[in-house]
Amino acid sequence: MVLPRIVKPKNQRVKRALEKREPKVQENTKTAMMIRGGQTSEMITQALKDLYILKKPHACMFQRKNIMRPFEDETPLEFLSSKNDASLFLFGSHSKKRPNNLVIGRMHDHHILDMVELGIERYKALSEFQGGKCGLGIKPCLLFAGEPFERDHEHQRLKNMLIDFFRGPVVEKIRLAGLEHVLMFTAVDGKICLRSYKILMKKSGCRTPRIELQEMGPSFDFVMRRTKLASDDLYKRAKKRPKQAKPKKVKNVSVDPFGTKLGKIHMQKQDLGKMQTRKMKGLKRRAESKEGSSKKLRTASEAEAV
Repeated sequence: MVLPRIVKPKNQRVKRALEKREPKVQENTKTAMMIRGGQTSEMITQALKDLYILKKPHACMFQRKNIMRPFEDETPLEFLSSKNDASLFLFGSHSKKRPNNLVIGRMHDHHILDMVELGIERYKALSEFQGGKCGLGIKPCLLFAGEPFERDHEHQRLKNMLIDFFRGPVVEKIRLAGLEHVLMFTAVDGKICLRSYKILMKKSGCRTPRIELQEMGPSFDFVMRRTKLASDDLYKRAKKRPKQAKPKKVKNVSVDPFGTKLGKIHMQKQDLGKMQTRKMKGLKRRAESKEGSSKKLRTASEAEAV
């Protein structure tokens, strides 16, 4: 068994770089590598550039070609992941057997966790769409439609991978004006369609604006090819969260799927007869003395009648 080499920092700059790569309770935003294979087509090169623009600034684009085959040898990808401190990758290649090929994958501890091979059947570049574009680093809204994303195991894992790839930084609060970008993934007829929209907020005559979607590109039609998914044990280990990151459980307090905090209050049984109600003359109770005098008058009047 070969033990990993321990790197000792020689100066403060190297020390800060090593501390940045150390495991953290709250991990950093994941960085993606855009890699061109040894043989690529013009479509693949432009597609990698467009996806790099959507992922910026948490992405790095490799300018040189890298001759590798991810499904046959994973070592070059793991080396680049460790060197660039990136846990996501997108590899593009083109061949006669697999034309216009994209491989999307992710790492766990700088080792391949899972990857999916997608073939591009239709592509429309970002520059072919007219109109405005979203700003740099905008966190997108991710929408998934289609029955395969709910029932098929491979599509479910691909959905999880796409969320990991495009979700961007974790934020606590979102401003309404900051919602500018929507990514729509649709699984239908054996294809996976990716559409990108810009959110336009129009005047509606009230406080809430009227929302319109304008397609801004890029547009893809993918078909799933080869897959290499992690085993259930490895996937469970990769999802494990440290104890410090888990929220402390508060008694009688819960959170629903929409993030709303709900509380439960335990009270003793109330006596509704003593409960204070609205004061009205019709609801006032007569005093016992008045009730007694009224009874005496009634009996006296009855005696006189007899």
